[in-house]
Amino acid sequence: MTKLRNGTLVVVADSEKALFLVNRTDDEDPHLQVVDKETEDNPPDREQTANRRGRQSESTGPRTYAYDETDFHELQKERFASDLADRLYKMAHAGKYDHLVLVASPQVLGVVRDEMHKEVAEKLIATIDKTLTNHQLHEIEEIVKNDLDDGSPAAA
Repeated sequence: MTKLRNGTLVVVADSEKALFLVNRTDDEDPHLQVVDKETEDNPPDREQTANRRGRQSESTGPRTYAYDETDFHELQKERFASDLADRLYKMAHAGKYDHLVLVASPQVLGVVRDEMHKEVAEKLIATIDKTLTNHQLHEIEEIVKNDLDDGSPAAA
């Protein structure tokens, strides 16, 4: 069972928003306080794409093929998660936290885990595979507490 200690940094993120919360009490009755938040303006791909897809004609017949376009919206989601991993490293290196709980969507968790520095991994006490960025703070406290208390596989 993982404990949500006093001073634990809890980062709640999706692919466009991250809340940085610190537990100001103990694991019995957590009180998360917002210390920072980060949002990314990421309009839909259709608003980020300026050109029509490229085309190529087949050399042996009348067929024409369209190239797949880069999905800038998805690319920005991955970049946001990568930037989050970098920020967590800088914060860990500066001694801003000793314990970390990461609550994020599966896609964000995957990218952050892939790019997580060893210094951050050593401070990571739990990950919770949920998207909670649009929940109220008291709901986040309750969900995090319950997930850590029940020792579910996602909180390991």
